[in-house]
Amino acid sequence: MAFRNLISSDRGAVRSITINRPDKLNALNRETINELQIAFDQARHDDSVRVVVLAGAGEKAFVAGADIAELSAITPIQAQTFSRAGQRMMRTIELLGKPVIARIQGFALGGGLEIAMSCHLRVGSEKARLGLPEISLGLLPGFGGTQRLLRLAGRPAALELCLLGQSVDAVRAHQLGLLNRVVAVDALDDEVNALADQLAASAPHALAGILDAILVGGECPFAEAMDFESKAFALTCTTEDMREGTRAFLERRKPAFTGN
Repeated sequence: MAFRNLISSDRGAVRSITINRPDKLNALNRETINELQIAFDQARHDDSVRVVVLAGAGEKAFVAGADIAELSAITPIQAQTFSRAGQRMMRTIELLGKPVIARIQGFALGGGLEIAMSCHLRVGSEKARLGLPEISLGLLPGFGGTQRLLRLAGRPAALELCLLGQSVDAVRAHQLGLLNRVVAVDALDDEVNALADQLAASAPHALAGILDAILVGGECPFAEAMDFESKAFALTCTTEDMREGTRAFLERRKPAFTGN
């Protein structure tokens, strides 16, 4: 389908989804959230897509937050519907079964940090700034930000960033685990593309199993999570890719994974 607020393109097995509202610093309004839900549902069901890169148009912002003009006129009932739509979309990203890389070139604030935290890897430029400033609007994060920040950075950092509403630079974000890698501005695309290509060349079933074991198993009691991992491990042993990977190792060559 044609999107009004997104640009979707493929480079081999890598799909790029770009939020294209640079005049609004790529702020998330209801229409954009709905389009993102559709775009990621499409990526989930397209077997030719092995990795997704999520980006924001322009150089100033990945996503600067929710659309405040729209938010200012929202009713409490509409606010809950908006919150749940955002949470559902970001949970779709988190549980996509395919790696999603957030390319963060500038501001990732409010809903921008929330959607970045739902991605599996986050690569930021040295100019990236991340934060949850909702307190300054008399609000709290509503797209899962309190819970993902708590799990990624721990309680002290979650309380500090949410209560004070202050953003942090790329170095501090990396220390807190909000960014996996920090690179120079002109190296951002090369770093993201290299990661995407590495993941796209990996065995898709193994990638999905790892994501499930960490993201789903991580929410279970330890014994249950260990059982979950064991079953996921056994499942990969039914795949042709596992046979190819082990043969390639023994034959000292690079494996060619097909997704079978």
